[in-house]
Amino acid sequence: MAAAAAAAIAVVAATIILSAATTITPAAAAAVEHTFVVSQVNMTHMCNEIPVTVVNGQLPGPTIEVTEGDSVIVHVVNKSPYNMTIHWHGVYQMRNCWNDGVPMVTQRPIPPNGNFTYRFDVAGQEGTLWWHAHDAFLRGTIYGALIIRPRQGGAAAYPFPKPHKEVPILIGEWWEKDLAAVDRNFSKGLYDEFSSGSTINGKLGDLFNCSGVFEDGYVLDVEPGKTYLLRIINAALFSEYFLKIAGHKFTVVAADANYLTPYTTDVIVIAPGETMDALVVADAAPGRYYIAAQPIQAPPPDTQTPEFATRGTLQYNTGGATNSSRDDNVVALAPEMPDEHDTIKSFYFHGNLTGLRHRRQRARVPASADERLYVTLGLGSICRHGRKTCKRGDEPESNLVIANMNNVSFHDATATPILEAHYYHRRRDDDNGGEGTAAVLPDHPPSAFNFTDTALIPFGPEEMRLEPTNRGTVVRRFRHGAVVDVVFQSTAMLQSDSNPMHLHGHDMFVLAQGIGNYDAARDEAKFNLVNPARKNTVLVPNLGWAAIRFVADNPGAWFIHCHFEFHLAMGMAAVFIVEDGPTPNTSLPPPPPGFMEGSP
Repeated sequence: MAAAAAAAIAVVAATIILSAATTITPAAAAAVEHTFVVSQVNMTHMCNEIPVTVVNGQLPGPTIEVTEGDSVIVHVVNKSPYNMTIHWHGVYQMRNCWNDGVPMVTQRPIPPNGNFTYRFDVAGQEGTLWWHAHDAFLRGTIYGALIIRPRQGGAAAYPFPKPHKEVPILIGEWWEKDLAAVDRNFSKGLYDEFSSGSTINGKLGDLFNCSGVFEDGYVLDVEPGKTYLLRIINAALFSEYFLKIAGHKFTVVAADANYLTPYTTDVIVIAPGETMDALVVADAAPGRYYIAAQPIQAPPPDTQTPEFATRGTLQYNTGGATNSSRDDNVVALAPEMPDEHDTIKSFYFHGNLTGLRHRRQRARVPASADERLYVTLGLGSICRHGRKTCKRGDEPESNLVIANMNNVSFHDATATPILEAHYYHRRRDDDNGGEGTAAVLPDHPPSAFNFTDTALIPFGPEEMRLEPTNRGTVVRRFRHGAVVDVVFQSTAMLQSDSNPMHLHGHDMFVLAQGIGNYDAARDEAKFNLVNPARKNTVLVPNLGWAAIRFVADNPGAWFIHCHFEFHLAMGMAAVFIVEDGPTPNTSLPPPPPGFMEGSP
């Protein structure tokens, strides 16, 4: 740990009494308390030393381990030069939207030399979630695992064989750039910004080197015959990944802290924002086996960008925990990886995930919906300098390419957080006016066309008439308890990427998915109303669609956005406002004491 970070932690420790996990009785809930000091430390990879913004000097940051029903207290001390919030990805925050951690949606950002304390509980959730920064690309280095174990102990704790060991596997990227500057460049339309490599648990692995010296890779030691629960998180900004372990299979048992019908596969496909829990049995011959993570890229004519595979090692320990007999000089066996453009493999992997009918599984899917939205996801453009008309197509001096949902791109220029304005019934569009004004997310796109026509991917006459896009603070209101269906339709507008859509404060039932354009008359019959997977991040396939259903039962202002950071930075986002219910227990309480103090 760098000296600056260590000193900062020491100062905080002197003023805040920490309790790592204070349990009253073995069955009682605990208060789990952490201090996160955000600071810049120098790290060296591939012969380059750069300042990296991290939590407590670590990459990835600390793992938060709790038991279902516990409460969590995290003191965030911002010693970095950037504004900062922390989002608790997948935590319900039931009636606790104030602690969701989205800048200018739920709170003002924590300024440099400021601090903020998040308080939330994890009642009714089990499995793997995670936390990350939610501002200016900084989640590229500010992230960590959040593991919620079952309250019930013993062999019955999980609805699958009890593992010998649980292992977090966090896939990320190594950026040799100032991530806040990358965000600013994206806002100006400068999109040629890419990472220098991929990581597993913060390590680049031996596909990268410094003057011929290989980078260290992550190493997982296993014992023959033992079962390991891998808690896999995609924390990357830009890419879905294939994950394989040579000579071994996975049994996927959960995703996004929801149990699944066990699914055996030799490859896991995981998009940014998703988590997957998978059992791996150490049943191969003793030796060394590569754990490989390879980015997936949309095929041409989509623009091809620099994306890098990485790998760690699974190695057998045949001499016991204290007497390893492994030979690090033994050549590791490499898995055969799918083609980087094999997006259909991702489609079938996600389509094979179904929910587990389990005694502790949460509410079942409602039989019908009250509201229905058809939401297209793609790119478009606005004229620069506030002009009403301009040249479209490949004219960067004239127009700015942005991302949108139903042809409306999220852009917030006001000075009041959306949740604060909603709770106190204040108008926000008077703050700065213009592009900060509210824009309602429509039920459907403004015009119908062949959304998945690949002729729309390159700049050209086919897409130019469809480019013009509106921009504003995109919101959609729902009455408390409404059952909402959303069909997300990926489009070919200037790209053909998949879109991992993350909804804060709620889980979504994944009813169906398909390739091509959604057709209600044909595709509604495919809806799985028996055992759909339940997720907080739903991957909408390349040039395809995904249908979800959720219950708007958590009052507050909840961000919904693509978890590709470039899509989020370009505006593929909206805010779902869930109104209060009829009782105090179904309404959002006032902000916690001191919530507004110290705001910039």
